[in-house]
Amino acid sequence: MNDVPVAAPRPLVELTIDGQTVRVSEGSTILDACRQEGIDTPTLCWAENLTPVNVCRVCVVEVENSRVLVPSCARQAEDGMVVSTDSERVRTSRRMVYELLASSVELDRASAEVKDWMVHYGADPSRMGDKAEIATVAQPPKVQDDLYVRDYERCILCYKCVEACGEDAQHTFAIATAGRGFGAHISTEFDVSLPDSACVYCGNCIGVCPTGALVFKTEHDMREEGTWDEEAQHVSTTVCTFCGVGCNLELHVHSERGVVVVGGGPDQTGRRMADVARSNGMEVVVVDPTGCDPQPTATGTSLRWRDRSVTVASPSASMASSSAGIAPSSQ
Repeated sequence: MNDVPVAAPRPLVELTIDGQTVRVSEGSTILDACRQEGIDTPTLCWAENLTPVNVCRVCVVEVENSRVLVPSCARQAEDGMVVSTDSERVRTSRRMVYELLASSVELDRASAEVKDWMVHYGADPSRMGDKAEIATVAQPPKVQDDLYVRDYERCILCYKCVEACGEDAQHTFAIATAGRGFGAHISTEFDVSLPDSACVYCGNCIGVCPTGALVFKTEHDMREEGTWDEEAQHVSTTVCTFCGVGCNLELHVHSERGVVVVGGGPDQTGRRMADVARSNGMEVVVVDPTGCDPQPTATGTSLRWRDRSVTVASPSASMASSSAGIAPSSQ
């Protein structure tokens, strides 16, 4: 019998959050404790599998006898700690952070969660002045290839893309933070163009970006044309054919145009691949996105990769067809 290594059990610590007694494993953060108890806490720079960098400050909470608010994503829970996640001081701080961010960058393409939290706290970015006068907003998107678009007018410097490109996932280190103060920005080494950098176009950076500062060129072009409509997209689940890892993929098909190929969930860095078709020599061809024939050779989304082809059943096909994933193409 093979021995399965099991870590030594960790002792529990007991703390109070919003009047509730909570017990979590030693080494857990306050945010871990909140999530365990179902206490909603906003985050921007945090992801479950990324190293906390404590830069967005929207997850701050009030700890009894602490002079300042503390970031719940990084502060470890301690025995006897008394935490408030919804005090007037916490709400004021979170509201001001959202207002400062929204007054310096465009958040119109931020995730629905970000927008919901702004409404929840009554954030009013107009209090901070005229956004048109801020240099961060007044710059065009960087379009350097047919794959990715970097839109600095939407970047909040959460560093999630840097973390995903570095030690937490890809280990490519193609991007990092450059500059200081108002000149700080995400850049490639020596500010070379993305195709000339170490980027391998894995899509992890786009997968974790919460504000739409990093997007696929397909999405960018469709937004510019006014044809982007997430509600009109059909989604099919399949498996990436590029290597033997077997990453799960979702094919987001908009009308008669392949939009984007993504995998896992929004925070599953390392298993999220985006626009795999374009970045690895594949061509997305929508044959008939409304077809409903559940057979393996049904018309649907055809993915041609070098010398082989596969067909993914259309979203309207039966569950039996969806569970099959990829079927050989008749082409």
